[in-house]
Amino acid sequence: MKTILQIACFSLILISSCKQPDNPTTSTPTTKNKYLTLTGKTMGTTYMVKYEGKENYQAEIDVLLKEVNQYLSTYIPDSYITQFNKDKQGVTLPENSAKHFSRVFDMAKTVHQKSRGAFEPTIMPLVNYWGFGYTEKKPVTDTDKVKIAELMQFVDFNEVTRNGEKYYKAQPDIQLDFSALAKGYGVDVVGELLEKHNIENYLVEIGGEIRTRGKNDRGQWWLTAVNMPDPKAKLTDFKAKVSLQNSAIATSGNYRNFYEVDGVKYAHTINPKTGFPEKNTLLSASIFADDCMTADAYATACMVMGLDKAFKLISTDATLEGYFIYSDDAGEMQVKQTEGMGKFIIKH
Repeated sequence: MKTILQIACFSLILISSCKQPDNPTTSTPTTKNKYLTLTGKTMGTTYMVKYEGKENYQAEIDVLLKEVNQYLSTYIPDSYITQFNKDKQGVTLPENSAKHFSRVFDMAKTVHQKSRGAFEPTIMPLVNYWGFGYTEKKPVTDTDKVKIAELMQFVDFNEVTRNGEKYYKAQPDIQLDFSALAKGYGVDVVGELLEKHNIENYLVEIGGEIRTRGKNDRGQWWLTAVNMPDPKAKLTDFKAKVSLQNSAIATSGNYRNFYEVDGVKYAHTINPKTGFPEKNTLLSASIFADDCMTADAYATACMVMGLDKAFKLISTDATLEGYFIYSDDAGEMQVKQTEGMGKFIIKH
């Protein structure tokens, strides 16, 4: 469901897609002005953590991210979300060890309700059907409307309930997909780990989803940029520079993760109301929030909703800001942003 951002140079954001998960791997840390930089792999992409301090917390970070993956990754055969998807009734999580699943589940419920179902974690059967899920990556060459209608019967997050650490589904074929929150959540828990170690200045990035606190090694707010939403865009082709002030950013878009069959483009954002890949004028949605999981989920919801509904949703929530890039009637790229974006945009 989700496109991913990559970070490089001075933290330029580049949207790309990501399929298969990798086990976390460590790298040799580098230091500059008492800031430590750690890099590795997780959730099928890369991570980068930069913070002020001398202690190397990479081993703890890798253990934590592996733990999160064990709860949320549909690519891991024995993960808890896979167990839920395979079981006919649901899953009971181990006592005192379900914090990751419950936090993501509760946030998913909140965004599902506020977006009126545009954010739909039970979309997994349709994601697999269209070739963007954990099953064989196979483009759809002959759309089967009957099959899509059949799968739509299992797309309803209201039919998934929770009682403590027991998670139930009303129909045995319902499956969950938390990929639209998992990376953002991973970013948040790494940030929380650093804060437990009294780290005040840091940037955490997983697949381009970013959370910052404090300032960088130059004593400035952390800088990043929103990439031009064009599949031919280079890393240096950005639409806007932004300053992150104790905040997080996540971006979704349809222009990287897609395939074409007989000249028809199929994008990875599936509309849960229709069962088909969503087609609207919104090219990318960058959402700013205090935490990355929230930004991550709303960015995905916005791509399903389209420009007008997405703008209304974000602009009426005082805890969120949005930067929307869309195509106008003439096919020209335009920008629409919420009122509070002024504090993030760096004017050229």
